Amino acid sequence: MSIAKLCQPIELILCDVDGVLTDGSLWFDNEGIESKRFHIRDGQGIKLWRRAGGKFGLITGRTSHIVHVRAAELGIDIVRQGTERKLAAVKEIVTQFGLQPEQVCYLGDDLPDLAAIKFVGLGVTVADGCLEARECAKYVTKLPGGHGAVRETVELILKTQKRWDNLMQAFEN
Repeated sequence: MSIAKLCQPIELILCDVDGVLTDGSLWFDNEGIESKRFHIRDGQGIKLWRRAGGKFGLITGRTSHIVHVRAAELGIDIVRQGTERKLAAVKEIVTQFGLQPEQVCYLGDDLPDLAAIKFVGLGVTVADGCLEARECAKYVTKLPGGHGAVRETVELILKTQKRWDNLMQAFEN
């Protein structure tokens, strides 16, 4: 099936954090405080997706305060941290929102994401995702994790769904 056909029914985007919304680096200061680097265009992409009426969520195996901070800043209300079994979380969220797997896009980058990537209608991995993720994903971004790959995916879906031009009018006027 073509990427265009896979993008058409998408209503929910679920995303891993480390390696997708970030470049996968973990920074700790001398006090043990963790920092993460997020790309501003990924954040704008999430805002555009939500403005277009889409739902967005984060599913991550780690737990960190900064993820809650970033999610709140972007208005993301689906946040699952400390989730080792990501497929179970994806299935629960799909059921919660009354969706079918075909209506969901999942972005991941590594082995814990494989089952979720395979389960949804549009499984995506980032350019620097592990080999297994790149082999099973239906779309591999041109950009690496933490460098605009989420925005790239949002644009792909919105443009395919013919919703991009309407969103751009707000910025052009």
